[in-house]
Amino acid sequence: MRDAPSISVLVPVWNGVADGGGRLRAAFESLFAQCGTAQAPLPSLEIIAVDDGSDDGTPAVLDELARADGRLRIVRVPHGGIARALNAGLDAARGEFIARMDADDVAHPQRLARQAAHLRQQPELDVSASRVRFGGDARTAYGFAHYVDWQNSLCSHEEMARNRFRDTPVCHPSAMFRRSAVARFGGYADGDFAEDWELWLRWFHAGARMEKLLEELLVWNDPPGRLTRTDARYADAANDALRARWLARHLRRQGLERVWVLGAGRVARRRLAPLWDEGIEPAAFIDIDPHKIGRQVPLRAGDARRVPVLSRQALPPPGTGLLLNALTAHGAAEEAAAWLKGAGYAPEDWLLV
Repeated sequence: MRDAPSISVLVPVWNGVADGGGRLRAAFESLFAQCGTAQAPLPSLEIIAVDDGSDDGTPAVLDELARADGRLRIVRVPHGGIARALNAGLDAARGEFIARMDADDVAHPQRLARQAAHLRQQPELDVSASRVRFGGDARTAYGFAHYVDWQNSLCSHEEMARNRFRDTPVCHPSAMFRRSAVARFGGYADGDFAEDWELWLRWFHAGARMEKLLEELLVWNDPPGRLTRTDARYADAANDALRARWLARHLRRQGLERVWVLGAGRVARRRLAPLWDEGIEPAAFIDIDPHKIGRQVPLRAGDARRVPVLSRQALPPPGTGLLLNALTAHGAAEEAAAWLKGAGYAPEDWLLV
């Protein structure tokens, strides 16, 4: 048997040739073309394509690609979804470092070398991710493009940890992590949630350290069939329940069961409704709309319990309570963050959710 590689790249694939196989080939060819520099030489690698029960031309294209580069190994499993496919890839992986990529993205030629060097230079890190370049049309997919910009703005461990309850702060296909991190924090969970956000929330909660390289080392494409667009596990209700589960655990760890919520609108209240099921209680909803201030609003739709809507001046003083910034209108959360800073609230006094 050949010596174990330093890096195992996991690429799950399911029916990946809807466009004739062009994206699939481009993704793997970008991995075949990986190279290093004098400062960051390319370690040995294996590429593991996990064919998740494809019933189109994907198996034939993968076989063709494996003949072109012997570093590609194909693991075939019955169709069971991305979490099961990724765990099958983890079971097959032999590398010290595990890199992720999707079968419709493109890696920068030095991506793997730079991330492996990053992890070796900082042994306290469990995950090295990177900024990414949006590969779609920003005019027709403005929301996704804005989301990429937001992710790219969070590079330090502290920035990602503070923002993890708003949305997933790490582009999963850009990540490389230590095999030892999987042993410590667990692999992919399969359930009614986005498997990548669940992984990062669980790992952050367990104390994992993460950091992003400032370079854009992946083109994150946005095809119409991307799971985030088509799979119910990525819908708002599933994300809201996942956020609530881990946010409640985070709050209880700090001895908190009561919070103040910035944002009294219906969207903010709907998104936070699962948090109350976890045993957390809202002291009040805070708003700047004079038509809302002074009202009592339902804890959730159809609920007989009422929660007061108060002005920002009714917030507890800095250092005496936790505030959840749940504003959803474009730019509103950022405006509230600036107001909180100006009013003397420290970063540990509030969370963006």
